[in-house]
Amino acid sequence: MSDDTFENGQARTGKVRIDPASGVPTTGHEWDGIEELNTPLPRWWVWTFWITIIWGVGYTIVYPAWPTLSGGTQGLFAWSSRTQVASDVADLQTTRGPVLGKIAAAPLDKIESDPELLAAARMVGKVAFATNCASCHGAGGQGAKGYANLNDDDWLWGGKLADIKQTIEHGVRWDADKATRSSAMPAFGRDGILTPEQIAIVADHVRTYAETPDSDAPTPQGEKLYAENCASCHGVEGKGNPEMGAPALYDQVWLYGADKPTIVARIANGGGAVMPAWKGRLDDTTIKALAVYVHSLGGGQ
Repeated sequence: MSDDTFENGQARTGKVRIDPASGVPTTGHEWDGIEELNTPLPRWWVWTFWITIIWGVGYTIVYPAWPTLSGGTQGLFAWSSRTQVASDVADLQTTRGPVLGKIAAAPLDKIESDPELLAAARMVGKVAFATNCASCHGAGGQGAKGYANLNDDDWLWGGKLADIKQTIEHGVRWDADKATRSSAMPAFGRDGILTPEQIAIVADHVRTYAETPDSDAPTPQGEKLYAENCASCHGVEGKGNPEMGAPALYDQVWLYGADKPTIVARIANGGGAVMPAWKGRLDDTTIKALAVYVHSLGGGQ
């Protein structure tokens, strides 16, 4: 070994020799007593490495890659994921065009009487529902707390085809749409309309309509408070009013829950759920197909 050594165990360059343990020549480099063996990478690995570099350079030439002051290089193929998506959408529209044309031309109330049109509308509507509605109403339209179940025949705003289409188009309490469903329940507690004691009495009376297991018998005070504050929307017998989006109270179908604390909170705080207006987001044909699909889930009137 040569005497080219650095202090504190730094690298030292010496003469090449054969390592006695492996029989491999050394490079002449030593680090803290450890010598470097001269074992080059396999030739196939080196060629593969250079091929990937050449491939990478070629890729940046063929496809968009390098940023520029004006945006970026477009590549020899002028390809982009955005143009590919547009092309795929155009191909899909071409494929679905005849079916969509039939749905668009058919009157809404005639689609379900035509097996071919019904199948087509359900196919288109199912895709639209999964993409836009399932996140709130569930994959099968079963709903959740605060989100309506679309499988039963209990509808806040009406379950006929035209009613469903109207709701989808303009939403519920969607301020950006002037034709939206817009009624809301007053906040009887927050606005001081009723005292907490009166709200509790009304909650007990409301629960008698649905005959919940732990509900008490109606009381004259409860009947009086209900008649003065609730009957104008929910009906004298608690059957609701689709024109106002007021739910029925007698059928044991509850959007937020049937326990007394939940009902007390709804009476005290009022308000109502919000649904987006899909007109403008979805084309008219898709909305029509979506209305047919929802209507055919089992709860359509």
